[in-house]
Amino acid sequence: MSKLSLIIRREFLAKVRNKSFIVMTFLSPLLFVGIGVFVGFLSTMKPEVKTIAVHDETGKYFELLKSSDEYHYTNFSAIDIKTLKDSIVSEAYEGLLLIPNETNPDSLAKSIDYISNDSPDFDIISDLEKTIGQSITQQKYASNGLDTLKIKELKSKVAINIKKASGEKSIQGLNWIKTIAGGAFGYLIMMFIVLYGNMVMRSVIEEKTSRIIEVIISSVKPFQLMMGKIVGTSLAGILQFLIWAILGLSAMFIMSSVFGVQVGTTAAEGQKAMEMAQNEMSNAQLYFQEVWNLPIATILISFILYFIGGYFLYSSFYAAIGAAVDNETDSQQFLLPIILPLILGVYIGFFTVINDPHGTIATVFSFIPLTSPIVMMMRIPFGVPVWQIALSLVLLFGTFILVVWFASKIYRVGILMYGKKPSWKELYKWSKF
Repeated sequence: MSKLSLIIRREFLAKVRNKSFIVMTFLSPLLFVGIGVFVGFLSTMKPEVKTIAVHDETGKYFELLKSSDEYHYTNFSAIDIKTLKDSIVSEAYEGLLLIPNETNPDSLAKSIDYISNDSPDFDIISDLEKTIGQSITQQKYASNGLDTLKIKELKSKVAINIKKASGEKSIQGLNWIKTIAGGAFGYLIMMFIVLYGNMVMRSVIEEKTSRIIEVIISSVKPFQLMMGKIVGTSLAGILQFLIWAILGLSAMFIMSSVFGVQVGTTAAEGQKAMEMAQNEMSNAQLYFQEVWNLPIATILISFILYFIGGYFLYSSFYAAIGAAVDNETDSQQFLLPIILPLILGVYIGFFTVINDPHGTIATVFSFIPLTSPIVMMMRIPFGVPVWQIALSLVLLFGTFILVVWFASKIYRVGILMYGKKPSWKELYKWSKF
C-alpha cells in the first residue's frame, strides 16, 4: 500500500472514530429539525394587538378602516386632539391618525397626519394611504359626474397565459424553482468547503503544535501528507453527508406513510378535499412537470464534480494556512481572503443569476475557479451549454493543480516553523523555495 493511501486511511479513520464526529452526525439533523419546528411554532404565534387612535373630523373614513390581528382602530373623534397627543406621548396607543375636516379632496390628501413615538410600520402606512386614497378618488369621480359603479364594472383584470415556444403551457415562478434548486446545491458546496476546510486546517495545526509532524515528515513527503489530509477529510465529510441523506429520505418516507393517509374524515370533508385537489391538480402537475424537465442528470453530475473540485481547491489553501501558523488565532488574517470569494459567489448567484442567468456577470463568475462551484451550480438549472460546464471544470481542476503546487511549497517550509507569526511577505518567500 502506498504512503499516500496510508495517510488517507489514517485521516479518514481518525475523523470517523472521533466522538464529536459521531455525535454531530446524528445530532445535527435533530438540531435542524428542532430549529425548523421552533421557527414554525414562532410563526404561528399571534403578535400583540396594537391600538391606533383615530380622530376623524369628517366622519367618513373611520368606518373604512379594517382592523387586523396586529392593529385595532379605535374612534376617538369626540376627544380633544391635545389629549390624544398626550396619550401618544405616554404610549397609551401605538399611534394617532388625524383626518382634518377638509372639503377639498386634494387638500385633504395632503393634510392627513400620523403621530407616533416610534417610526410606524411601512405596511400600516401603506394600507392607510391605499384605503383613504381610494375613498378620495371615488369622491372626485362623483363630484365630476362619473358613475363609480360603472367605472368599477369597466375595469379589466388581465391574466397573461404563459406558454413556451413549442405551445406548451408554462407557469409563473419557474425561475424561483430553478434558483432554489441550484442555490441548494451551491450552498451545500459552500458549507462543505467552510466546515471541512477548517477541519483540515485544525488538523495540521494540531499535529504541528504537538510536534507529531516532525516524526511523520521523516517518512513521507510534505506533498503526500497534505494531499492525504485533504482526501481523507473529504471522504469523512462525504460519509457524513451520505448518512444525513439516508436519514432525511427515511424520515420523509416514514412521515409520508404515517401522515399521508387521513383517518376518520367524513364524506363531506372528503368531497371538499377532493374538489380542492381537483382545482389545484392542473397547477401541481405543471409544477411537477417543470421540475421534472430540469436537467437533473446534469445537475447531479455537476454537483459531484464541483463538490470535489471546489473542496480540493479551497482545502489546499486551508492546509497551507494551517502549516504556516501555530494556532487558530493567527490564521484569521489569512482566512478572510479565502472566505470572500465564497461570499461573492453566493451574492452573484442570488442577486444576478435569477435575473439574468446567461448575462455577462453570471457567465464570467461561473468560469472563475474561486466562484464557479457556486455560481455555475446556480446557472445549470436554467440551461447551460455543455461546453461552458466543461471549460469551467477544466479551469477549476487546472487551478487546483496550480494551487496544490503553490500550497505544497508553503506547506513544506511552514510545517516545521515554530514560534513566529508569518506575514504575507514571508509566505511569498516560502513559495519561492
